[in-house]
Amino acid sequence: MTVKLTPYITLEGRAREAIQFYEQAIGAKVVSIITYGDMPDMSNTFNEELKNLVANAKVQIGEAELMFSDNPFGSPIPSGKKVTICITTNDVETSKRYFEALKEGGQVNMPFQEEAFSPGFGDVTDKFGVTFQIYTEI
Repeated sequence: MTVKLTPYITLEGRAREAIQFYEQAIGAKVVSIITYGDMPDMSNTFNEELKNLVANAKVQIGEAELMFSDNPFGSPIPSGKKVTICITTNDVETSKRYFEALKEGGQVNMPFQEEAFSPGFGDVTDKFGVTFQIYTEI
């Protein structure tokens, strides 16, 4: 089993622009990009413009990774949510265990569940106000 921590950047409709910038500026290589339109549960929810927003992207810069998404809901991103810490594992049960532990005394922002981009994903702010995304690699 592997575990790693990855910065996760949430932007207001500019994730693709940021990824292109990092490709040119620091040699980032796109590993994956999934749009909201690619997600079966979301494809009927959004108009064409919103479907093109990034739901989940990963880029590699040297040995490090950054993850990105766009906030599709039109509201400003709350303080403390522009950059979160993404805990990545390759085991759903381990991911779920981390999620359950971090939610004690904290707040669940998105329940831990299967998503189009991950067999186990959730978003939680711990009791100290630190937001974690728990991501299981496919």
